[in-house]
This record gives sequence, structure tokens and C-alpha cells, in this order.
Amino acid sequence: MNAEERNYLVLDKIIERYGERPGGLVRVLYKAQELFGYLSPDVQTHVAEKMCLSVGHVHGVATFYAQFVTAPQGKNVVRVCMGTACYVKNAEDILDRFRELLGVETDATTADGRFTLSTTRCIGACSLAPLLTVNEKVHGHLSVEGVARLVELYREDDLDTDEEVSPVERERERERQRPASDQGAAPPPH
Repeated sequence: MNAEERNYLVLDKIIERYGERPGGLVRVLYKAQELFGYLSPDVQTHVAEKMCLSVGHVHGVATFYAQFVTAPQGKNVVRVCMGTACYVKNAEDILDRFRELLGVETDATTADGRFTLSTTRCIGACSLAPLLTVNEKVHGHLSVEGVARLVELYREDDLDTDEEVSPVERERERERQRPASDQGAAPPPH
């Protein structure tokens, strides 16, 4: 059984648990998005069949609420706040700079899958305006000049993640590099 098949089994249990409750469809779609990363047409059809609903109804709910996404997301989801406080403090210019640097329009994902660029109406932290989120992290008091540094920071983070060595492997490598005379001595401080 592959990961997708396991996700469908988990989803079926969630549908059994919440499908008949008031507001159950929203809860089921939220959990489906957690499992699959987004609500693909296949997932929406599966939910519709299991809950005896029309696919149009499920799609309507999936596209009505802003927290649901129906297309694959990049590793880093950038959401530029376009609420009043952020908008007044040049959020549109910051969004334009992201579009330029990433080479994508709003609600699109870069070709390498590293970034998805979107907007949000209000994060509720207006004192940090203009602000945005990258995944779950909030970045406030932004400037157009700071956008490039932020993009680079997340690109570097991707490189570190891709090449990450486990702490055990790192310790073994340090042990191999220690001079032979130190082999019986206590390990170096961290």
C-alpha cells in the first residue's frame, strides 16, 4: 500500500466520523487538505461519493473558503497581506517585487515547486504592517528592498534541508576527522 492509498483510508475514517455532523463537509475537506496537501479533483470526487453529495457541491465549498486550495502548493507558501493597514503601507509594491523575483503571478507556483505566491486579506497583526507569512511564519515591517533577502533566505533554507545530515552522521564524521592521538580522549565540546 502506498502513501496515497493510506491517505484515502484515513480520509474514509474521517468521513465516517464527521460526515453526518453539521459542518462535517468543511471539517472533512480540511482534513483531506492536511493529508493530500491540496484538494485535487480526485479527492473532491472521492469525498463527494463517500458523503453522497454532488461533486459540484463539494467543489463549491472547496472554492468558497479561502483556506482551501485546489492546486498543488510550493514548498514555501508566501501570503502577502492585502488588508487595509498593509495595503496603505505598500503591500502592492511588495507583492509586485515577489512576482518579479519569483517569475510567477499571484496564486501560482514557481516551476521548481519552491514557492507559491498568494495574497490574504488580513492576518490580524496590523501593527507589523506591511507583513506576510511564509508557511506558518510571520514576517513584519517589510520593505520592497527586503523582499530579495527574504526570498534568498528561503532558497538557502531549501538547500540546507536537501543536504541535511543527521546528527548521528555528523558526530561520526567529527570522530573520523579527529587526530589519532585524540581517539581515546573525551569528545570535543559542541
